Amino acid sequence: MFLQVSTLCAVISVWWRTGGAMAGVCTMDLGIRGKRAIVCASSRGLGRACAAALAQEGVSVVINGLDAERLKRVAGEIGGSSGVDVIPVAGDVGAPGTRDALLAACPEPDILVNNNAGPPLRDFMELSLDDMAAGVDANMFTPLAMIQATLAGMRARKFGRIINITSSSVLAPIPGLDLSSGARAGLTSFLAGVARQCAQDNVTINNILPGAFDTDRLKVTMAGAARQRGVGIEEIKQARAAAIPARRLGQPDEFGALCAYLASVHTGYITGQNMLIDGGAVQTAF
Repeated sequence: MFLQVSTLCAVISVWWRTGGAMAGVCTMDLGIRGKRAIVCASSRGLGRACAAALAQEGVSVVINGLDAERLKRVAGEIGGSSGVDVIPVAGDVGAPGTRDALLAACPEPDILVNNNAGPPLRDFMELSLDDMAAGVDANMFTPLAMIQATLAGMRARKFGRIINITSSSVLAPIPGLDLSSGARAGLTSFLAGVARQCAQDNVTINNILPGAFDTDRLKVTMAGAARQRGVGIEEIKQARAAAIPARRLGQPDEFGALCAYLASVHTGYITGQNMLIDGGAVQTAF
């Protein structure tokens, strides 16, 4: 079940000792009802969680994915539960034609969530130059193209929230994900200066860095590890969770809640930042 951001993240409850009764509740309005968003690669996983969280806050959403039938079904589910318009645009966001279709469906987005599938685990020595170029195109050039197409309008309207889904591997590289880490680190550095240039117009650019979340992509990775080691996938999952201080995998709804908050009217003073959400797995003080 989807958990609304205003319930999860912005509810302050005051409990008195007399029977534990709730003395008062203060809820935060994210202030984005009626705004418009494009959420790339959002038919499943973290992208879908972001689209659903925004829709629950009253944002009309354009969603995107490769599987047209699945995308249509997801649009119906999100729209049905939220009551807002959800428009599906099928195709690879890395293709210029798909990006054009996304912008045709939402010419003046207030919120842009950049997301795209990362390259599979590969040993660095196995990567060809073509592999590297494709990875950088998908995870650096593609989001930059979407930002170039939407930034000027956001600045003119004096509101914009751009959120890039990158990876905790940008901060703590994971062997075998060198291409993914490199491309997303490049995106992060490229936009660091851009974020400061547009902040004066109430347009922010931030990155969310997920750790291990219970998504289809992680399940595929764990299934491969299980086959390689000759053990069950549940054993791999338990070992992965045990290595995280929170002792569990993240849930996509948690990620979506953070995305919706960063898209809110309350975050105009947060820009150029990397929001790590990983259950404490990356052990660093800063």
